[in-house]
Amino acid sequence: MQFNFYKYQGTGNDFIIADNRNNQYQLTNQQIAALCNRKFGIGADGLMLLQAQSTAHFEMKYYNADGNESTMCGNGGRCLVKFAASLGILEQVYHFTAIDGLHQAKMDENGWVHLQMIDVNKVIKGNEYTVVNTGSPHYVSVVNDVKSYAVFAQGKQIRNSQQFYKEGINVNFVEEETGKGIYVRTYERGVEDETLSCGTGVTAAALTYTQHAIGSHCVAVTTLGGNLQVSFEKLNEQTFKNIWLSGPATFVFQGIIEL
Repeated sequence: MQFNFYKYQGTGNDFIIADNRNNQYQLTNQQIAALCNRKFGIGADGLMLLQAQSTAHFEMKYYNADGNESTMCGNGGRCLVKFAASLGILEQVYHFTAIDGLHQAKMDENGWVHLQMIDVNKVIKGNEYTVVNTGSPHYVSVVNDVKSYAVFAQGKQIRNSQQFYKEGINVNFVEEETGKGIYVRTYERGVEDETLSCGTGVTAAALTYTQHAIGSHCVAVTTLGGNLQVSFEKLNEQTFKNIWLSGPATFVFQGIIEL
């Protein structure tokens, strides 16, 4: 079978995308993992299928690089909106469904995609970390000198700890940059490595990295792969609404591979 694919990246978080509105692709977990393999396949942090959806403009089906269907991907969602536009799905405001529900998105004149994330109604605070689900589960820890931090070793240890091993968790290390916002590095489950950026991760970090006052906020976020922005309304210590993840989404190349 020939698989027609498109490669996109959002701040270095890269994805294989295919138009599956005709339901012509029925990929196995093994095929997805092989396609995402950087040595023997196309190479990507994940794979997305754009599917037909009767109650929205399209459906987002997301798989991690290990081949398993996963939870919400913020950078992936922004890339999928850009891909939808390239297919001629042109809307001022996009509505699409993902595994965590309905999302809105819009593009601006600078090429950024603004994606509305799910509301957050629960924040779990540990001794030196915070856990929050922003469409995917995230562990957030504030550290010093995040740029030289042992993200792979520490992230892998936390992700595979007895507390989090069964369900898996993404692990984010955060440092405040005075006058600039925050710097975030993420170890992602399913990829089992550090990625250059994680959309749901930077969203979790922006919500929880410091004690925001009640009200509206906009946080600039730097990752290894580039710059993002997270805006939100904080209602109380547990509740965040109107959360938007904003950043670039870029077409890289397209091709055909035999499966």
